Amino acid sequence: MPKTESSTRPAGFAYTPQQFRDLVEDALDHARQLGATDAGVEVSEGAGLSVSVRKGEIENVERNRDKSIGVTVYVGQRRGNASSSDFSREALRQTVQAAFDIARFTAEDPAAGLPEEADLALGEAAERDLDLFHPWDIDAAGAAELARRCEAAALETDRRITNSEGAGVSAQQSHFFAANSRGFRGGYASSRHSISVAPIAGRGDGMQRDAWYSSMRDAADLASPEAVGRYAAERALSRLKSRKIPTCECPVLFESTLASGLLGGFVQAVSGGSLYRKSSFLLDSLGTQVFPEHIGIVEDPHVLKGKGSAPFDDEGVVTRPRAVVKDGVVQGYFLSSYSARKLGMRTTGNAGGSQNLTLSSSLTAPGDDLDAMLRKLDRGLFVIELMGQGVNYVTGDYSRGAAGFWVENGRIAYPVHEITIAGNLRDMLRSIVAVGADAYTMGSKTIGSVLIERMKVAGS
Repeated sequence: MPKTESSTRPAGFAYTPQQFRDLVEDALDHARQLGATDAGVEVSEGAGLSVSVRKGEIENVERNRDKSIGVTVYVGQRRGNASSSDFSREALRQTVQAAFDIARFTAEDPAAGLPEEADLALGEAAERDLDLFHPWDIDAAGAAELARRCEAAALETDRRITNSEGAGVSAQQSHFFAANSRGFRGGYASSRHSISVAPIAGRGDGMQRDAWYSSMRDAADLASPEAVGRYAAERALSRLKSRKIPTCECPVLFESTLASGLLGGFVQAVSGGSLYRKSSFLLDSLGTQVFPEHIGIVEDPHVLKGKGSAPFDDEGVVTRPRAVVKDGVVQGYFLSSYSARKLGMRTTGNAGGSQNLTLSSSLTAPGDDLDAMLRKLDRGLFVIELMGQGVNYVTGDYSRGAAGFWVENGRIAYPVHEITIAGNLRDMLRSIVAVGADAYTMGSKTIGSVLIERMKVAGS
């Protein structure tokens, strides 16, 4: 967040950071007066504008503004939570009282408690500026015009683009301040803006739909509406005359936008909640070979403007860059203070999830674009869409509806649909043959297209 005086109200918000700080300190003081052993408080405010159009006409204009204060109170190792959207002094006291009462009558949990002071982001570490706040000065008329330009570009790409599910523009921003009784104090503002469109190609039973979007913290970094529209249209057009294929086993290339899901599956499997509940296919994987030797995964919470960037996690624990996987071997889990205690380990600063992960391969050459990856695939399936939630994170079994292209001799032969791809995530991660240089950032995960050596494909 750009440096501002704590008394200055950030653009587009109703409350100043100082007002938030005062609310938090009042809540902590009241918790102490009630007899709480420890307490943590967070207050936040969000505001935004979303506009959607279809066939050039405005469909929806939505403005959102919300606020919340959440209080966590500890009485020994008993924990209570309460929240409110009322910031009045009386409501604040009632919220703290409610959290305290819940804690008093909750069973003791040996793992409950605030993070250790040594793990907290204190002083300059809590104030680290990661350039996350870029308010977008746009009104409903301006947003609607951008959405129209995006949709028009899609419709004008080719006369085979016959319809549209609409285009949208969203401008969102929020800020918060959090503190606890062990000395942590920190907060910042952030923003997230996007442009999207979903065109339809063809007619009747031969219709195909696809979509594309651009999402950034700074609206100046968004792709142009026309570029988003044209690319979405080209994707829809490429899927015309899709056909089924016979059931087979073959190599599968995941488009970079979908490969982030494979990375997400790994993250879930080595996250604290899954591990201490023993509901993961990667139990006790620390220090073991989970990927081929050419694969590495790094986490960097301090990327400027990064979608997963944060100077501290949801508990106030300081975040640090690290290697999560090196030479295919798991170097670390994703742990909060609670899950770390359950496992007899130390928090990794991941309360709230992973932060700016990048998966890469030492075998990837600068020229390994999508065409090069198709040549490496040679003969098999190139997947650009997945459907359903067919992933069992306990066993690793993987089965998803899919659509994409059949590839022969390293070139796309024809589009395919109504197929299912199946395997096991443990085997799939170990069978990554190559990672493309066509890296794409999906949310907070960056990864290129990923080639899996072999999977089952169920078709006609």
